[in-house]
This record gives sequence, C-alpha cells and structure tokens, in this order.
Amino acid sequence: MIPDFIYDPPDVPLSVVYEDRGILVVDKPAGLLSVPGKLAGREDCLVSRLQAAYWDALLVHRLDCDTSGVMIFARNKRAQGFLGQEFEKRRARKSYIARVAGELAEDRGHIDLPLCADWPNRPRQMVSHEHGRPAQTDWEVVERLPGETRVRLFPLTGRSHQLRVHMLELGHPILGDPIYATGAAREAPRLMLHAEWLALHHPAGGEWVEFRAPVPF
Repeated sequence: MIPDFIYDPPDVPLSVVYEDRGILVVDKPAGLLSVPGKLAGREDCLVSRLQAAYWDALLVHRLDCDTSGVMIFARNKRAQGFLGQEFEKRRARKSYIARVAGELAEDRGHIDLPLCADWPNRPRQMVSHEHGRPAQTDWEVVERLPGETRVRLFPLTGRSHQLRVHMLELGHPILGDPIYATGAAREAPRLMLHAEWLALHHPAGGEWVEFRAPVPF
C-alpha cells in the first residue's frame, strides 16, 4: 500500500553549487519537487524558487521529490538544448549515494532490468521484460554497517525510479523509501538517496566539468 503523498516542502535557502553565464548548478533538498506538481498545493518547487532569484533558469533534468543532490539548469535556450543532449545521448555521468536495507554480499555489480510504469499503482514503477524500457545500473559497496549498506550507484540510463526499483529487485530497498520500502526499512527520516556527482560537457565550449554536493546522511 502506497501512503498518501503529503507535500510539505522544506523551508530552506537555495544552495547554489556553481554559476556562470551559461549554467546554474544547485544542491536540491530532499522533499522539494523539481517542477510544479499537477495537483493544487504543489506549486512550490526547485525551478520556481530558482527562477525567483535567476529569471533565466531553464530546466534540463529532474530528481525525484524525495531525492537530494546535484541538479544542473541552463541559462539560455542554446545551453538548454546542449545539456539536454548530454543526458539524452548518455554523455553525462552521474553517481548517487544510498543507504539500503541489509548487507550486500558482493562488493559491486551490474543490474540490467527493464522498467515501466505500474499503471494501477502509479507512481510505482516495475520490472517488465515484456513492456519495460532498457535500464542499467552499476553499483559498488562503500561501507557495510549492521543491518544496512552504504552504496554508490551509477545509473547508465535515466528511467523513472530506476535506482529505487533496481535496489528493491536486489532485495535491498533504499531506506526511507515511502513507495518501495516496507517495515523497518521505511522508518528512516527521509529517502536515503542523494545525487552526489554530475559530470558533463559545458555548453559554452565543450569542456568536461564536474560538480559535487556533500552527502547529508
């Protein structure tokens, strides 16, 4: 059973990691939508807060509401198109830190499980070899603790809820996940998933640039 989603965005200041004439890089807090929600009362989001301070900020990609970490925005249409291609053509590189339930036996691995929407149970996603779109994730153990593991995740594709469903399929749901975790694993104070690192080509001259946001858990 998926709990009702009560939107209570955090009242925190913007955390700008980097800015220049072409791009803005922001550390998104957990609990804040990337873009406005479809229902009333969900207008407050990262892009609206950012545009209040930077009128020219343009969306390039998204993070789940409950996920924190690095997001990049463009400051003109050309940069937006260039950065969009970085993600679409999979030239952008990303890593996430997660705390997951249980102790993984292996030190690293690769997940290749196609995903699609679980329509009767939206917003859940599910593995479907018949209807799913390709989805791949590399992972490596950072630290093993009693009853949990800290892992670094490298999504090779960008499907909705990809990391959350892939770790669930391994039998190690991400702690604090209100959709996919159950029992004690759901009791963490937040979704323990953070976009720690993003690297891609800069739209101004094609230079390879990297950005990080400190892990808050």
